[in-house]
Amino acid sequence: MSELSELLSRNFAWAEKIKSRTPNFFKNLSKTHKPKYLWIGCSDSRTAPDRLLDLPSEEIFVHRNIANMVHSDDASCMSVIQYAVDHLKVDHIVVCGHSCCGGIRAVLENQTSGPIDQWLRPLSVLKTSISGRLQQASIDDRSLALAELNVVKQVTNVCGSTTVKTAWEKGGKLSVHGWLFDIRTGILKDLLGEIKSAEMAASIQKQYF
Repeated sequence: MSELSELLSRNFAWAEKIKSRTPNFFKNLSKTHKPKYLWIGCSDSRTAPDRLLDLPSEEIFVHRNIANMVHSDDASCMSVIQYAVDHLKVDHIVVCGHSCCGGIRAVLENQTSGPIDQWLRPLSVLKTSISGRLQQASIDDRSLALAELNVVKQVTNVCGSTTVKTAWEKGGKLSVHGWLFDIRTGILKDLLGEIKSAEMAASIQKQYF
């Protein structure tokens, strides 16, 4: 059996197991999609949000890319935010970075090239802001510091999106959060608390950048 055939077999076994436990699971799943959370995270396979949060996958609307970036000119990410806020009516947007991030480390070690270099270019700007105070720190400590600062930056980018600003202007109860997942411990760290207005977002922007 090929590796891909094995994956299909595992899927079939999984579906049968679910149906044996909850016969109407897939029937009910197909009827509605009302997640409370939009998760913007890294593509790293170790950081699947349903696993980290111990939640059913249908409760989380997910967008993932390398280093959990939020570019204002990224139509994919902006469309996800718009759909989540305007149509799914999510209550929370979580930007989550993580320790031991390959994208972060590549920027610190100047090992990016091609499309990924352009994608991660904003991280190079952030890198200069930590290089002075962490010049003598280990690569792991610098990587963690940059990962945390990157989460803060991407949170401000989410808050600056037209969709989120409009939702707040209309009095929506949307909250934005910045978290960091430590792969070494399995624990999520809340970096910024709950951001519920443009004024709070502006305060964070001023404090960090």
